[in-house]
Parts: sequence; C-alpha cells; structure tokens
Amino acid sequence: MADSSEGLGAASFVTQANALLRKNATFQKRNMKTNCCIISFPVIFCLLIGVANIIIHNIISRQPEAQCDGNSMNPKCPIASPPKWLPLLQVPRPESRACRADYIPFTDLPDESCRRTQKCPATILLTGGNRSFAESVGQNLFPSLLSLNISEYGITLPASIMGTDSETGDNQFDEPAFYSLSPLYVLQSKCTRSLAVPLQIVSKKLDKEIACIEGLPLWRDNSSLVNDELFKGYPEGNKEKKSNEITAAYDFLTSNENRYMINIWYNSTNGGTDNKIMRVPRSVNAVSNAYLRLLRGNDMNIQFEYVKEMPRRASDITWDISIILRQLFVVWILELIFPVILTNLVYEKQHKLKIMMKMHGLGDGPYWMISYAYFFCISFVYALLFRLFGDLAGISLFRLNANAILYPFLFIYTNLQVALAFFVATFFSDVKTAQVIGYIYVFASGLLGEYLFKPFVEDASFSRTWVLIMEIFPGFSLFRGIYELYDSSLSASVGASSMQWRDLDDSSNGMKVLMILMSVEWLVLLLFAFFLDKVGIGNTLCFWRCFQNMSSSSSNKPGESVVLNEMTKDDIAHEKEVVEKLLLQPSSNYAIICNNMKKVYPSRDGNPEKCAVKGLSLALPQTECFGMLGPNGAGKTSWISMMTGLTKPTSGTAYVQGMDIRFNMDKVYTRIGVCPQQNLLWGTLTGREHLLFYGRLKNLKGHALTQAVEHSLKSLNLFHGGVADKQAGKYSGGMKRRLSVAIALIGDPKVVYLDEPSTGLDPASKNHLWNTLKRAKQDRAIVLTTHSMEEAEYLCDRLGIFVDGEMQCVGNPKELKARYGGTYILTMTTTSEDNEEEVAALVHGLSSHAIKIYHLSGTQKFEIPKKDVTIAGIFHAVGKAKSRFPIQAWGLTDTTLEDVFIKVAKGAEAFSELS
Repeated sequence: MADSSEGLGAASFVTQANALLRKNATFQKRNMKTNCCIISFPVIFCLLIGVANIIIHNIISRQPEAQCDGNSMNPKCPIASPPKWLPLLQVPRPESRACRADYIPFTDLPDESCRRTQKCPATILLTGGNRSFAESVGQNLFPSLLSLNISEYGITLPASIMGTDSETGDNQFDEPAFYSLSPLYVLQSKCTRSLAVPLQIVSKKLDKEIACIEGLPLWRDNSSLVNDELFKGYPEGNKEKKSNEITAAYDFLTSNENRYMINIWYNSTNGGTDNKIMRVPRSVNAVSNAYLRLLRGNDMNIQFEYVKEMPRRASDITWDISIILRQLFVVWILELIFPVILTNLVYEKQHKLKIMMKMHGLGDGPYWMISYAYFFCISFVYALLFRLFGDLAGISLFRLNANAILYPFLFIYTNLQVALAFFVATFFSDVKTAQVIGYIYVFASGLLGEYLFKPFVEDASFSRTWVLIMEIFPGFSLFRGIYELYDSSLSASVGASSMQWRDLDDSSNGMKVLMILMSVEWLVLLLFAFFLDKVGIGNTLCFWRCFQNMSSSSSNKPGESVVLNEMTKDDIAHEKEVVEKLLLQPSSNYAIICNNMKKVYPSRDGNPEKCAVKGLSLALPQTECFGMLGPNGAGKTSWISMMTGLTKPTSGTAYVQGMDIRFNMDKVYTRIGVCPQQNLLWGTLTGREHLLFYGRLKNLKGHALTQAVEHSLKSLNLFHGGVADKQAGKYSGGMKRRLSVAIALIGDPKVVYLDEPSTGLDPASKNHLWNTLKRAKQDRAIVLTTHSMEEAEYLCDRLGIFVDGEMQCVGNPKELKARYGGTYILTMTTTSEDNEEEVAALVHGLSSHAIKIYHLSGTQKFEIPKKDVTIAGIFHAVGKAKSRFPIQAWGLTDTTLEDVFIKVAKGAEAFSELS
C-alpha cells in the first residue's frame, strides 16, 4: 500500500522534544511544592544532623575528660609519649576455667569443686613430636614461689607471668585491666598469697590487687585432641552451654634442644573480636623464657618490660551522629529518590498518558531523552544537595573525602538509579504496588548490604570475584562505594589521607572496578528498559507462544473458510471483495483498509482463550464517518485498540493512509487522532496547554498553532468564561469529554477514532458536538463507536453492527432499516386484562404473520409485516374494535434503528448459542 497523503508531515525529533519539554516544564511548575519537598528532604535531614552534632559536641566538650590534659581517652588530643603497660596474658574468668566434665574425656583436669572456691588453675595444653621435651619446657613455664618485692615491682612484675580476665580495648593507649574491678593475676607453679601492690597508672596511683593462679601444664597426644578440647570449652561448642576454657596451648612440633619451632593457641573469649587488641605477646614470651630456662637454667630470662601504643598526633575528628548508622543511613537517603521516580513512571503507564502521547505522534526518542533528562536532573540535584549540606552538617564521609572522587561516584550512581527505575517500571502497571515495592527495595537493600554483603567485603579470605558478582545488584554497588568512602573518612579523621582520584588505582578499595561495573550496568539496564518498553513484557515472556499463534493463523484452515463463506451476509461478502480489490489495486480514496483482522486473548487464570475479533474486513473511504455499533463486550474496543497500536492483531492487518499498522505504527500515529473511552488528561494542565502540546506533536508551529488551538476551543465550546485556562482536573465530566474530542481533532489528522465521544454530555453540548463532528468529517475519515442510535443516525454515513467479535451487517442507516425493518410496531393498551385475547385476535386478523414482542399489565406490542397491511387498514380495524371493547391507548410506529440493532444483536447471539 502506498502513502497517499503527507498532510502536515511528521514532527521532527527537535519539535517533539520541544513539545514534551514545554509540557513537562509547565506540569512540574504546577507541582513545584511537591518537587521542592522531594529535593529538600536531604537538606532538612542534614540540618537536623548538624544541629544534633553541635548540641552533642557542646555537651561533650564541657566534660573534664574532654580536655587535653594528657588523658589519652580523648581521641582529639595528641599523645607524644604513650604510657607503658605491663604485658598481660588473657586468663579465663574463675567460673569458666577448665575442669573435669562428662563431655571432656580427660581426667587430668581438676575437679569441678574448684569453681566453688574459685581456685581452679589456669590450664595450659602441650603437644608435639617429643613429649618429654615438651613437658620439660612446660615445667619451666611458671616460676615457683616467686616472692614479689613491692619496692621493686617494676623489676619483679615484668619477670612474672601476669594475666587478666578483663576484656580488651581497641588500642593500647589505655589498658582496661588496670581500670576494671577485676584483679590482676600472677601465674605460678604454686600459690602462697595475694598482694595489694601500688601501681603508677599514667598520672594516677592505684592500689591494684594481684591474685595468684596456679599454672597447670597438661600433655595431649596430638593437635587434633587439643583442637577438640578447645572447641568444647567454648559455650558455642558445649552442649550444656557452660564455658570450660583453656588459657593457652602450645604445639612444639619437631622442637628439641637444638631446634625451636612452635604453634600457639591463644584465648580470645574476652578479647580479640571486633578489631580489639589481642593479648598474644605475653604467651609468646612465656614459652620462650621456659625454653631458655630449660637450656641455660633459671637465671636466663628474656625481660619483657612493657607494651605501649605508637605516638599519636592531634586529630581534627569531630562528633558525627551519623556514625551511629555509618554507611547505612547514607545508602538509605540516596536511594529514597528511587520510589519517587518509579511511581512517576508507572503513573504515566497506569493512566495511559504515555500511550496517549504516542498515539498523537510522540516518538520514543524524544520521550526517553526528555523523561530521562528530567529524572536525572531531579536525582542529581537531590544527591548534590545531600553532599553539600552533609559537608556543612559535619558528616565525615562528605567532609573528608575529595570532590574528585565524590562527584564522579554520585554522577554514575544517579544514572544507574534512574536507569534501574525505568527498567523496573516496565514490570508494573499499578502505582500503589510500584510504590510499596520501591520502598521495600530501599530498606531491604540497605539492611542486606549492612548485615549480608558487608561481612563478605570485610572478610579478606572471601573471593573478590564473588564480591564483584554481588555488586551487580545496584543496592550492593552503592553500599560498597559508600562503605569504602566511609572507611577512607575514618582514616582521614585520624591523620591519614582521604580518598583521592589517584586512589582508584589501589585495588584494595575496589572503587575503580566498582565504578566501571556501575557504568556498564547503567547502559545495560537502559537498553533493557528501552527494549521491554518497546516490545512489551507480555510479548517478551510469551514470545514462543505468540510465534506459534502467528504461524498457525497465518493461513486459514480449509474448513474455516468454507464455514465463513456459508455464513457471510451479502453486505459482508461485498465488503470483503472491496478489500481484496484494494489490496491488489491501491486507491488513495480509502483511509482505512482492514484485511481479515483477528484478535485472540490467550487463556488466563483457568479461563479459556477469548476470540474478541473474528476476521474483520472493512474499507473506509475518505470523508466517511463509520459507526461501529454493538453490545458491551462485542469487540469494538479491541478492534480500535489494534488500530491505534495498543494491542497487536493475532492475525491479519490493517492499512491506515496506506501504511501497515504492523510495521509503520510510528508513522501512522502522525496521521491519526484518538479520543479514547476514558479522558486521558493531566489534571494540572489547562485545556489550552493540552491543545498546545498535542498541536506541537502534530507539527503545528507559530501562528498556525495558536490559530488551531483557538479554533478547537471555540468549536467545542471551551473558549468562553475562562474555561480554556482552567486546569483540566477542575473540569466537569462533559468538559473533559469535549477537550478529549478537541485533542483528537487538532492538527488535521486524516483518520480520527472516537470511542463514545458524547458520553456524559448534556443535550445542548451533545448537539454542539455533533455539529462539530459533522463539519470535521468533510476532509477526514472518522470511526465512531456509540450506544446512542440517535447519534449514529445523525453522524454516520455507514454503520456496522458488531456482535460477538463479528461484523453482522454493514450499510447506511436507511438501508439497514429497510433490510432488517419492513414491519410496523402496533402498541395497544386495554382497561381490562379480559380483553387481551380480543386484541390478539384483532392483530392476527390483520396479519397471520404478526408476532407479539411485548406483554405487561394490559399493554401488548406486535410486530406486523408491512407487506400484509396498510396504515389505513390498521386505523379502520382499530376504529371498529373500539365499539366492541374499551381501548385505553394505542399507537403505530415504523421500525427504528434501535429496533434494527436489537434484532440483529439477538439474532446473532441466538445463532452463536446454537452453534
């Protein structure tokens, strides 16, 4: 089929983009309060954080311990000379020390009664290849009857094995063992008494109790037994949930007098977790001294005087309340814009505003460019304000990291998030569902990142490849980036350098690979979103079934064509012949040619498949108004949906202005106007703004656009009284309907589809609309669906009655009434029901072919063939009957279009039930 009319021509990419940009700008201007609330959320949040930081900082700064007087507890203060602490061994608490138990197979452990007296020894396990050597070393581990000279504790205490059961700290500027209420311990082979020794702790003198614990070295045959006993001693491995802890264990391997090689197990029950210091050095020193004493005598000793932290310079770290949630709250705030974008996209889809714009000529390119640019700008401004005000609020992540890394990361993630929203929107058609899923995604991704993904990132033994695979999930990629930036800010707060652009080459932080991954994923998601939006989810998921349907329906079955030919009426057969001729010899005089179009909806939820349109063939000339009549569910809307591109035909096709709807729907959209059954309008745009937008899509510009808009407003009675500049959301139902018709007619479309255009109009407005459509059809083809027979008879040049997916008849109103009419309707009402039989006898006396079609409370209606009677004969018969029995009222009418419609519909339904 050849294109027959250029009209105004399709609007260019720039023109369409300009139209959509103007419409969006106006729409967003009317929604300024909502937009301001959205982008101001991070600003308000950061202001609250900043105020809270100031208040808490002021409260803390007034505390005595916050002053830099040499107290190492204040992390902001410099420590040029860290204090020296006695090296300690981690000892189990008295109630947790190892003793005999039914799940421990060794009898050399002390009896459980020692726990009641809190005299249980500190057990040390020994194993190795040379038992005698190992046990000899073990006997030299603990001094026997060591006398503590208080005046010389600085010498005697370091020579002893000192221990504690207190928890450890995260540094050694302060040793918790000297501040806690727990005593210090000295481990000896035999205990005599406990002492209270005055100890100088930084600038304070404290009397610290030193209790004696007996050290008990025990032999085990191999390291597996040691592992098993250590495991069962912890609460997690103990069936009775009681601790049975070993102080330490040594595997001497192949050690002897000439070879020293050893593995050490250390106790970390009360320390060594959550980045705390582990008290390991004393256990190494103790066994080394024991080895020397075995070889060289008791006087030989490696003096272990103290442990201390590295010097610390002053830090500019400030109080940051956001540190409570760390990277989790930053992830949540950045992701909260995602549900907003998603619901906006699904709103246009649910209310069919997007397809409405497309049906009036808006191409995919301008729509995606303008929509994506708008949501990106909103998202990036949102993220930018969060970054700027987060810096002012003192959030360390934004304050200490370099802009050279922050801005590129936020830019890439913003694009990824917008692309993700476009991708996810293709799976939803309901705003509320999309909104709920969007917020679930935000909070679930943050929590999963914190409690599932983060441990894998921190575990150096976990494969980095699997971490990278997990980062494909956008929520995890954001979490990883924020985690690394947060970790860098912590390092910068204590004097290290913050993350810079050059740090991308550092493989330990993974930022370079992460940003590359996010960039690639951004492009991939955008392509998938465009593909799914273009093709449709249903077509993608059911591709194979659709392919089967197309292949099976591409050629009619032999038996099917015979049945159709037998049932086809003369007018339907003639219409098919016209279509076949036009397919062979195209003519520019025809605007629409439908060739055997069929629409079958697949079975769903246990229901069988539904054939909504059964092989429709139709040819509509230019300047013709074709009325499509039919009961609800007949298939009229399904046919219009196929003609306007909302759905695709199962088989067959149609040509609009010579263009095949299967392959040239984008071009078809530039030639058609559509008034759908629902009013698809933006509530905050005025009637004039709607027409300006759709006029630009139809390539109207300048004075021609203004003139066309004014003409449309006046012709549909929307110009006077300020109606044109009133927001469409405040229109009445009739005004919205008239605006929808005006949108369909603007831009001189060559084909207009009007789906029940007069619904909701008062009689005066309806008459005005009919006159407008009467004038409009002079230079275009109009397809009209309606339930008003008066409207159909007044406007339509031809009518088609559609029942159960099939066209039953085609013709102008007079032809249909002549073909399916041919009868008079005689209505007669008597005062008494006893006279009803006399009325029936009267009518059958006039015509033996008369049929009673209505009977209720003395009123009867009869259908009498015109060929059997004359009007004068009927009047004469009724006059004579009045003398025999009382007749209250009577009337004689000709066949109406409504009678024809009912007759055809009932006949088709009856035939369908029989077949």
